[in-house]
Amino acid sequence: MRVILHDLDRQYDGLLAGKCDRLLAADGNYAPCRGCFGCWQRMDGHCVIDDDQNGILDDYRASDLVIWSFPLYCYSMPSHIKAVLDRTIPLIKMKMVERQDGSVQHEALADFSKMHTLVICGCGFPDWDGNFDALRIMCKNCFGDPQMICVPEAPLLNVPEAAPVADMLLAKFEKAGEEYGVSMTLSKQTVRSLETPMIPKEVYLRSVNGQ
Repeated sequence: MRVILHDLDRQYDGLLAGKCDRLLAADGNYAPCRGCFGCWQRMDGHCVIDDDQNGILDDYRASDLVIWSFPLYCYSMPSHIKAVLDRTIPLIKMKMVERQDGSVQHEALADFSKMHTLVICGCGFPDWDGNFDALRIMCKNCFGDPQMICVPEAPLLNVPEAAPVADMLLAKFEKAGEEYGVSMTLSKQTVRSLETPMIPKEVYLRSVNGQ
């Protein structure tokens, strides 16, 4: 099963729905985690809060590909999709294990070793060192070093005047999707191409600042 979890404008639902088996929008209708750890007492893979999150957990366990797509907020995930991530705690156990690199994690409730995770994040800043660093660390720890695509200058994708450069990037994403569908991974060259700014930083800043 292929699942897309997103915190994008709902206008994209129609486009995304055709790319997966299940489309899940983090629309704010999922309660935040209470931190009660009732799920660890039950150990059934479900949250004690009775809402649609339990359906997400079922789909998550059945998936071989999960794509997380969202804008960068304060160098991390937006709160709505972070709430969904926080409530995946029922899929792990209280038991902790030490990995070969010395880091510590909770033992998984199910076998996720064959699951592929792809994170696609766009931000409003131009490209600069450290822009996505906090998000990369969080995703590595949460998802086990997933494939990530971090796109600067993402607002240009919604600006009609930027269509000449935005359409070129969208075409690259279409081609990258074909590549990923064949090998379930993207080459470093492909990722670099997708993460390359659409316009120079100086030009972007002048446009944003109305200069």
